[in-house]
Amino acid sequence: MSIYAIGDIQGCFGSFMSLLERCHFDPGKDRLWLVGDLVNRGPHSLETLRYVKALGPAAVTVLGNHDLYLLMVAEGKVAKRGKDDTLQAVLDAPDRDELLAWLRTLPLCHVEHGHCLVHAGLLPQWSLAQARALAAEVEAELQGPGYRNFLGSLWGSKPAAWSNKLKGAERLRVIVNAMTRMRFCTLAGEMNFEAKGKVENAPKGCVPWFELPGRKSAGQVLVTGHWSALGLRVLPRLLTLDSGCLWGGHLSAVRLEDRQVFQVDCCAGEGQPLKED
Repeated sequence: MSIYAIGDIQGCFGSFMSLLERCHFDPGKDRLWLVGDLVNRGPHSLETLRYVKALGPAAVTVLGNHDLYLLMVAEGKVAKRGKDDTLQAVLDAPDRDELLAWLRTLPLCHVEHGHCLVHAGLLPQWSLAQARALAAEVEAELQGPGYRNFLGSLWGSKPAAWSNKLKGAERLRVIVNAMTRMRFCTLAGEMNFEAKGKVENAPKGCVPWFELPGRKSAGQVLVTGHWSALGLRVLPRLLTLDSGCLWGGHLSAVRLEDRQVFQVDCCAGEGQPLKED
């Protein structure tokens, strides 16, 4: 059995299928670890959701910010942001409710054998065990009877730092924002959501979240996506897998047992003009 960790698909279904062919993925014996952002901006979000859902236990998928955005839009909790959104086919699909209900069952992070699969990252105060426990708080809300109210409370970037004293909606919003939106932080661990570009263009006083000193998860392997300006990085304790397929780059996979890299070019018609997400 092989485990293939794959970067942000974002509706680039043709590229996804090409990558699985390149990997010789066999759902009967292999597994996929998908870093989230299955949907939006690319043209085939509906096909992507249907395919991954049908894989059942052969795929472990964590939620990304675009997946949560789809849920918020579907429940009328936020307005669609504009012409870049490509979610309407999902919203109009006959199996819409089934797909959205399935999305709400997905974890915010997945911890297994010293690896943590999470869309964006972990705040420096969190060990893997604590991160998994905090993710479970969010997952309970998403899967509970009050999920619509919970989705309505997610929008926003404040508070921007973790405290064990946080409660209620603010506590859950920090957990979600760290695991699905974070890129740069101050040395005190406060998240900066304005900057989205390359590491060398970090805002004054900020560093990439994974360079924060004293990070409690630094001894384990984190498998992430979300930050296309980072590109593919295969480091001893960090895999960053968003290599910008949506922006005409590549869709990337890393086979976890031997770190072999597989890549395909973005399929014709699936890429958009380059910009940061």
